[in-house]
Amino acid sequence: MSKKLVAYFSASCVTRKVAETLAEAAGADLYEIRPQVPYTKSDLNWQDKNSRSSVEMADKSSRPAMADKDANVGAYDVVFVGFPIWWYVEPTIINTFLESYDFAGKIIVPFATSGSSGIGDTVAHLKVSVDATATIREGKMLNGKQTKESLSAWVDSLGL
Repeated sequence: MSKKLVAYFSASCVTRKVAETLAEAAGADLYEIRPQVPYTKSDLNWQDKNSRSSVEMADKSSRPAMADKDANVGAYDVVFVGFPIWWYVEPTIINTFLESYDFAGKIIVPFATSGSSGIGDTVAHLKVSVDATATIREGKMLNGKQTKESLSAWVDSLGL
């Protein structure tokens, strides 16, 4: 049986709720990826090209600082990584997280939430931030009310 971690970034608590239910369903530990400077409502205004999130997402080299780097990633075989979809991909703080730890030989399973878009090219974007020996599984959108039972079934289907 593999040891699992659910690491997530949530700007508005939507992804947090899914992550908490997923951790329970998967028998996984939970870790919140927190930005060093929390996002404000105006930071998240995607309609403002000068908002913090717009500026970060326009610069693919952007790596927002995390509040801490104390996730014990080395202790896990499987890491579920959750985030809201921003501009059809992961927020760049997810790349910061992935680049801050050694994921060599790990299985990474992305999951995302979004009001309207799909998971897009997220897996390709994540691959540039981890060791080539890490396996990134195809991601899954987990919108709406997720039950422990439905998430358990998804985790079981992954054969981890």
